[in-house]
Amino acid sequence: MTIRSLVTSVVGAALVVTAGPAHADESATDAIARYRELLQDGNPADLWETRGETLWHEKRGPRKVSLEQCDLGKGPGAVKGAYAELPRWFADAGRVMDLETRLVHCMTTLQSFTLDEATHRKFGDGEKRSDLEALAAWIASESRGMPVRAPLSHPAERAAYALGEKIFFHRGGPHDFSCATCHSQTGRRIRLQELPNLTEAPDAKKAFATWPAYRVSQGEVRTMQWRMNDCLRQQRFPELQFGSEGAIALITYLSGKADGAVMDAPAIKR
Repeated sequence: MTIRSLVTSVVGAALVVTAGPAHADESATDAIARYRELLQDGNPADLWETRGETLWHEKRGPRKVSLEQCDLGKGPGAVKGAYAELPRWFADAGRVMDLETRLVHCMTTLQSFTLDEATHRKFGDGEKRSDLEALAAWIASESRGMPVRAPLSHPAERAAYALGEKIFFHRGGPHDFSCATCHSQTGRRIRLQELPNLTEAPDAKKAFATWPAYRVSQGEVRTMQWRMNDCLRQQRFPELQFGSEGAIALITYLSGKADGAVMDAPAIKR
């Protein structure tokens, strides 16, 4: 059975359950959880992870060097557990960085890619795969099973958390929405999709620890930068600038709310 046919089958079952009697054995939420479980053993994100590991070791860019000297916060070349402790302050860059921003920094400083070259395909589209998404998938997988430890000791990290919280609750746009409009109440859903309450630790931990993720509906691995941008898109805000202070602040806020979660990324999303 193909992934798409499996999705159609299980989600169809969820629709039937939703439309059925109240005493149905399985809720729509249970059905969706079951389809994710069925897919997890053959998670296509494995392909992105393999490509990401290759890209990490490959000598690329004008300088023809690898990313093996890239410092993700645990020393040059150290990848194990690094994703679980991001975003964080980096003295050499003078700012708080998430994984994708740090990778771009390493690609420009170590490999001598231009900023445009490093970010021109930040998100994959069909056959045009993203190097950043592949690298993020592999690096995140190297933190699987490890606890999220949001660094909030540096003043800049605390400031990023505070800004992220402010953005999360800020209402605006044509619909007067905020992130909190959808993600601050337990049990809220849109159609079949249950919305996590990101202001509460259990939901925040489950959500944060499963990104990056393979999106079945798109056939792509998506990252936290993509997730933040897509949330603002749905609020009808202007596009969130990749690697911007606002984007990193939101991720810092979510990582702080998810402190102690066990990393299980890349996961599978609808």
